[in-house]
Amino acid sequence: MTDLPALIAAFTAMFIVIDPIGLAPLFIAMTQGMTQAHRRAIGARACLVAIGLLLMFAFFGESLLEFIGISMHAFRIAGGVLLFITALDMLFERRQARRQDNADDAIDPAHDPSIFPLAIPLIAGPGAIATIILLTGQADDAMGFGAVLGVMMIVIGMVFAMFMAAGLLEKMLGKTGINVVTRLLGMLLAALSVQFILDGLEGFGLAG
Repeated sequence: MTDLPALIAAFTAMFIVIDPIGLAPLFIAMTQGMTQAHRRAIGARACLVAIGLLLMFAFFGESLLEFIGISMHAFRIAGGVLLFITALDMLFERRQARRQDNADDAIDPAHDPSIFPLAIPLIAGPGAIATIILLTGQADDAMGFGAVLGVMMIVIGMVFAMFMAAGLLEKMLGKTGINVVTRLLGMLLAALSVQFILDGLEGFGLAG
């Protein structure tokens, strides 16, 4: 996992699943009318909670699977299927619509959206949890494990950066630009999810 291609694949998977660019307009919707300082506090809190949750699954996710009798190969296949469904949602706009529904439910001047829905499920959702377990499960040593955690921290750092630059980004890309980027990322995620499934099948001796 410490070689460059593996790190690039890990970064790509985490970036696509968490989707910092797609989260930016939702952050704007949930923080309308707030001061920049208030927005910064909400964004920081959401990212810290998401990091804590993903770290918990990175360290204990595989042990939990073993405790309930699920092999890593089986989880790799299931995670690949889940990521493929996420990719289809991105390609056909279902994912953004569902995220927008979650965002609309949370738009309330007295409500703090940092925990729900920003941290959970928009940043650290099922796809991100499955991805962090899959990637840490593939790490061969402590250095590889640490590299995966570093990649996760970088991606969530990018989420925070996008939150802070959400207004500018929306003006630069426009609705069409965001749609194009989302579909491109969906295609890449579909290919990565198939690779996860093939890796799981190979673990069972069904592919090679």
